[in-house]
Amino acid sequence: MKSNYKSIGPYIRIVDVRNMEDKKENLFGVSVSKVFIKSIANTVGTNFKTYRVVKKNQFTYIPDTSRRGDKIGVALLENEEEGLVSQAYTVFEITNKKRLLPEYLMMWFRRPEFDRYARYISHGSVREIFSWEDMCNVSLPIPSLEKQHEIVAEYNVIQNRINLNNHLIQKLEETTQAIYKQWFVDGIDLENLPEGWKACTVSDLSDYSNKRIPVEKLGLDNYISTENMLQNREGIVLANGLPSTGGATMFSIGNILISNIRPYFKKIWLSDFNGGCSNDVLCFVPKKNIPSLYLYQILKKNNFFEYVMAGSKGTKMPRGDKKWVLNYPAIMPNDESLDKFNKIAIVTQNNINHKKQENKKLSEMKDLLLSKIATIEDKAND
Repeated sequence: MKSNYKSIGPYIRIVDVRNMEDKKENLFGVSVSKVFIKSIANTVGTNFKTYRVVKKNQFTYIPDTSRRGDKIGVALLENEEEGLVSQAYTVFEITNKKRLLPEYLMMWFRRPEFDRYARYISHGSVREIFSWEDMCNVSLPIPSLEKQHEIVAEYNVIQNRINLNNHLIQKLEETTQAIYKQWFVDGIDLENLPEGWKACTVSDLSDYSNKRIPVEKLGLDNYISTENMLQNREGIVLANGLPSTGGATMFSIGNILISNIRPYFKKIWLSDFNGGCSNDVLCFVPKKNIPSLYLYQILKKNNFFEYVMAGSKGTKMPRGDKKWVLNYPAIMPNDESLDKFNKIAIVTQNNINHKKQENKKLSEMKDLLLSKIATIEDKAND
């Protein structure tokens, strides 16, 4: 251990408060992105009194690291006063916030070096576990409280800008959705379509990609699997790994990728670069003269995912039926309407892409700041 590093064991303690009031609201899971997410687990017949209560400024982590790639599921509750998590999770808190800030410790947990350390330390023959003892042995520089506040404030400036951009991206996407709905959904009668329009299916608008790309041409930055696609249309994150052999389905800019595993997660992404995806990801290639932004609006609708689930196979891990998916009903407007919509959607999408590029640079700044924590030489606050 470096001389200025301290183990966090003396600064933290387990909190085991059970949900004895039998509340059923604010059920959370913890994502590999290290944030709390609303739980979508099947809770029929669940004894909610066994759930653990997590309160604001408390942490939750998942000791079982076996099925989460290279990431450790740990998060700090910041935007809610209270929530509930599975009894399989561990809740803990900092014992003295005048010595160690929760936000500062959470910054350490966000470092990729922490993930690598935790995965290396995890042990067990059936399941790999990052135990409470292992968590207590995590060490990091703990500078003065003033220095911690300074570092957290610098990080928050960047994160707040990212959050603002994400809010603007959401508003831009809602604008396109509203135009699509107004032009092609509201008041549209399939039995009495406007002149030049016709009823069709997704198969009339797109094909599945049938091209392959060798694994040698793939990297973590251009490989998409169901694991690095985010729920609820949130896009993608960097892949944790690549196929060991063979290849992947090739996708290009403007193709639409949808996870075919557990369609209710609503994992969909409009590609803005070229790459390869796993066999569990459906890659839709718009047909000639079909704007990808028009097809994207059709495929991202709740009705589409409900349709996919209705034809899926399997109960524990449902998988969409590819033929069934292509039969999803749609509308083919006339060329003039499609062209008019596309021109508006392209302007909006360009603004979205600009904000995403800005966020990419801001994320690089965040990563740089996180990496600098390891070199802090400020006097410890003991």
